[in-house]
Amino acid sequence: MEDLTRLTACEAVDLLRRRDISPLDLVEASAQRIEAVEPTINAMPVLCLERARAHARHMMSAPVPASMPRGWLGGLPIAIKDLIDVAGVRTTYGSPLFADNIAQRSHPLVSRLEALGAIVMGKSNIPEFAVGGNTVNPLFGGTRNPWNTRLTPGGSTGGGAAALATGEVWLAHGTDHGGSLRRPAAYCGVVGMRCSPGRITRGTPRNLWSPQVVQGPMARNVSDLALFLDAMAGFCPRDPLTFDAPSQSFLAGVREARMPARIAYTGDFAGRIKVDRESRDICARAVRRFNDLGAVVEDASPDIGEAEEAFLVIRGQNFLVDREAMLQSHRDRLKPDMIWNIERGQQQSASRLAWADRERSRLYGAFLDFFEKFDLLVTPAATTPAWSADKPHPERIDGEPPANIMAASLLNSIITLTGLPSLVLPCGFDALERPIGLQITGRPRGEAAVLQAAALLEASLGLAGRLPIEPTEGPLPPQ
Repeated sequence: MEDLTRLTACEAVDLLRRRDISPLDLVEASAQRIEAVEPTINAMPVLCLERARAHARHMMSAPVPASMPRGWLGGLPIAIKDLIDVAGVRTTYGSPLFADNIAQRSHPLVSRLEALGAIVMGKSNIPEFAVGGNTVNPLFGGTRNPWNTRLTPGGSTGGGAAALATGEVWLAHGTDHGGSLRRPAAYCGVVGMRCSPGRITRGTPRNLWSPQVVQGPMARNVSDLALFLDAMAGFCPRDPLTFDAPSQSFLAGVREARMPARIAYTGDFAGRIKVDRESRDICARAVRRFNDLGAVVEDASPDIGEAEEAFLVIRGQNFLVDREAMLQSHRDRLKPDMIWNIERGQQQSASRLAWADRERSRLYGAFLDFFEKFDLLVTPAATTPAWSADKPHPERIDGEPPANIMAASLLNSIITLTGLPSLVLPCGFDALERPIGLQITGRPRGEAAVLQAAALLEASLGLAGRLPIEPTEGPLPPQ
C-alpha cells in the first residue's frame, strides 16, 4: 500500500487504465495512509470512506471507455476542499453554523470530476468559510505543515496541501482569491495553480459575475496538475464566465514542453512589496535555472500602481455580496477576519468602488504592455515562509509587522486582480528547511505556457521526487 501512495497521479492513472491496479486498491491505500498520518497533520477531518469504496466497486464493474476522455482519472482518490458540496457528505465550510450540514447534491465541479473517474475520499480542512492565511477552525482545529508540524500549512487550502505532501491523496481540489491555492502550495512544497477566471466552473456562488474567486487544482508535480486541470476545465452552463477547454490537452502540452524566450523576474515588484530577504535570495537563484534551459531572464517589473488598495476594495465588495446577510444574523459567531472583510465592504462608497474598478483596468493594461516584451513573469510565491501554526498571520515580513491581515498575500493578490493564470512551484528550502516556492504568471488564458515552463524548471530543480513525506516536528522560526 505504501508503494501505491508513492505513485504520481499520472503513474496511478496509467496503471488503472491497464487494469494493473484497481480503484479499490488505491482507495484502500489512501485510507491506510490517512489513518497513519491524520493524527499528526489533521488535513482531512471529514471522510467518506464507504462512499469511496462503493464508487470504486462501481467503477471496477463498468467497462473501460473505448476512447479515454480528456482528464480521465479512472478511479483515482482525491480530496475536495470543505467549501463545496459532495452529495451525501458532511460539508461544514469550517463553521459551527454548518456543523451538521449534509449536502443534498454535489457542486457541478465535483459532478464533473466524478464523471471522469475521480473518487472523493473526503473533505480537506479549511479556515472558517475559507477566510484566513492559517488553516484552523472551531470545528476541527488546525492543520499542521508536514515539513514541520509546529508550522502552518497556510490557508485556505491548507488541508489539501498537507494531504498531498504526505501522500493521503494524489490530487487535491482548492479555491483561490488572494492566494488560497498558491500560498499553501508554497508552504507545503507542492504545486498549486490559480487559473484564468472561467477556466473552471465555480458552480452557483452568489457572486457569479465576479472574477475574483476561482476553483483550481493542486498536485505533487506539474504533470499531475496538468492532468487534474484537464479534468476540471471547460464550459459549464451554471457559470456564465466559463469557456471551452483548448484543443490540445494541458497534459499533452506539458509532455511536449517548450521553453519561452524571455522571462522577467522581480523579487518585490521594484521595492513595492515587503518580502523576506532569504526567500528573495532563494527564488532569485532558482529562476536563473531558466537561463540554463535556454531562456533569457531579466530583472523587470510591471507598474503595480495602487493594486494593494484596489484589491482590498474589490475584496470587500465580494464579501459584502457573499456574506452580508450572515453578518446581520450571526455576527457573534463569525471570526474577526470575516467581520473585517465584510465591514470593509459596507463602509466603501460607490465612488471608491468605481475607483478600484478603474485601477484594476489600469493594472491589467500595464501587465498587457509588460507581456509584449516578456513571455512570463516570475516572483516569489509568498512574502514569508511558513510561520507558527498558532498564529493567524506572520508577525513580521522582512523584519516589519504586516500592515493588515492581507499583507502576507500581496504577491498573490496583485495577480488575482489582473485575472492572469499563475502557478506556484517548489524551488528550494530556507535555513530552517521550510519550503520556498516560485510564482509563475502568464499571459491572458496562458495556462499552457505557464505549465510547460514550470515542468521544465521542475525537472531541472529535481525537488518533486521528495514527495510524499513523513510528518516531522522542527524548530519554530524566530520572530
